[in-house]
Amino acid sequence: MRVRYGYPRRLSAIAAALVTAVCVPLTAPAAHARPSAGPPPRHDAAAAPAGRDRHFAVTWAASADRQGAGPADRSYRLVVRTSVGGSAVRIRLSNAFGEHPVTFASAHAGLQRQGAELIRGSNRRLTFGGQPSVTVPAGETILSDPLPGKLAAQSNLVISLYVTGAQGPTTGHGMAMQTSYATAGDHAAEEAATNWTDPIGSWYWLDAVSVETPTAISSVVTLGDSITDGWASTSDANRRWPDYLSRRLQAAPDSPVKGVANEGISGNKVLADGAGQAALRRLDRDVLSHPGVSTVFVLEGINDIKAHTGVTVDDLVSGYRELVDRAHAAGRCVVGATVMPYKGWSEYDAAGEAVRQGVNDWIRHGGAFDAVVDLDRITRSPYDPQALLPFFDGGDHLHPNDKGMQAMADAVDLSALRCDR
Repeated sequence: MRVRYGYPRRLSAIAAALVTAVCVPLTAPAAHARPSAGPPPRHDAAAAPAGRDRHFAVTWAASADRQGAGPADRSYRLVVRTSVGGSAVRIRLSNAFGEHPVTFASAHAGLQRQGAELIRGSNRRLTFGGQPSVTVPAGETILSDPLPGKLAAQSNLVISLYVTGAQGPTTGHGMAMQTSYATAGDHAAEEAATNWTDPIGSWYWLDAVSVETPTAISSVVTLGDSITDGWASTSDANRRWPDYLSRRLQAAPDSPVKGVANEGISGNKVLADGAGQAALRRLDRDVLSHPGVSTVFVLEGINDIKAHTGVTVDDLVSGYRELVDRAHAAGRCVVGATVMPYKGWSEYDAAGEAVRQGVNDWIRHGGAFDAVVDLDRITRSPYDPQALLPFFDGGDHLHPNDKGMQAMADAVDLSALRCDR
């Protein structure tokens, strides 16, 4: 067991630049998309291209959840930020929470210039089993064919979908902290912003993007709640703590972990459904189903504690142990983070604080995790250890601001993300 405690380090500023796509034909034939009712094996036929020295790795993800009704005959232009770069871009579309089939009549991938406008010449059609459209049954997901060409790390990738036949609840990620766009009719192939008149703050149906990389390169999935989802960070600026971690990993020449998939859901709990399915229920879909993942980073528990449902230290410890055991059984390593302070939040009380302290003592010393990052110690006030350091407080005494998010990412010992399993 290798346990490391994270300490903050100054992170030098990294300039992120958009890079236009370069079309490079692949020598291997494109793998056909296939529906997936559950998590695919770690290296299934659709996930692994020909050649043993390369594989797919997730470069972006967002946790799927039940959203409101999606109108038919509408286009969505979804802006996402890549982490690891690679070739053969492939997207995953999810109808996991839908009650009816949904048809994606057209799908394109391009690069953002500004707002809803794309870099000229970058918008290219995606296919599914060689076809330009696909219908995804209720409760299922589907992978696109790999798109020939290269995609740079830290790019603003734009996936444009023209959706028909949508009815009932949709599948998506409610709190994107990123402006995307929608419009009536089919405008997915357009690169101009003229017809994209409706800004939206959620991602719909798109729940993952992966790229082909050398097999030595892997990704980490951050499993969490609103703190990981980025609440109180600056919108449209990619200042969630996993974004800062992604930039650190890109700048670290000796780190084989380059991809970061953010699977935070605001309000999420380890043990109980509510704001999204409980972490224990969504682990397979939101973590273990992604390709190229070596490590899971778990920062959850505060919502279980502050909900006043009677959750005990033993209850949460049991939940953490199950998460770790299942991830280990799938060949992944697990990094655990201590639960951060929340004194001043409306639900704070002494009983909840006692549970938080007990849980953190177990995370630090229980030996279940492959590594530990002590985010409680990093973010708490030295004058009032039950409260966030005011310099890091986003204003509600629970969620860190941009500076707090950066301090969290800086606290991660990057070597702790390596996995020897």
